[in-house]
Amino acid sequence: MPLRLGGVDIPHDHGLVGHSDADVLLHAVTDALLGAAALGDIGEMFPDNAPENRGRDSADMLRLAMQRVVAAGWRVVNVDCIVFAQLPKLSPHKEAIRRSIGALLEVPPECVGVKAKTGEHVGPVGRQEAMMAECVALLERITS
Repeated sequence: MPLRLGGVDIPHDHGLVGHSDADVLLHAVTDALLGAAALGDIGEMFPDNAPENRGRDSADMLRLAMQRVVAAGWRVVNVDCIVFAQLPKLSPHKEAIRRSIGALLEVPPECVGVKAKTGEHVGPVGRQEAMMAECVALLERITS
């Protein structure tokens, strides 16, 4: 399975394992948007015991969550993301990830923050047993 982060395939000798395509960064963005709009979480919207979610494209999940957020009267102002991974080094891929997430959220790439942190060789991230991602989202109420 390829390593996909933020909708971008990253060259690496390991991929992530998950019920969907395991894009941990897009899952964090999806959760941040749903949470900021008080619309639940990714597991409620896309249960891992539902067969239709097996191997599902995380970008599709984010698009559907965005539709729900917009329907609830919100728009995305910006998001700020952190990927925790010992390897691969993500600096060369940050701009592509920003553009990918920006396109999915329909915001300019400069409204998407992407940072990468290592585990400093400590814990599951540092031992390359896991990757994690966090995201915060700023939403604004749509006024008509």
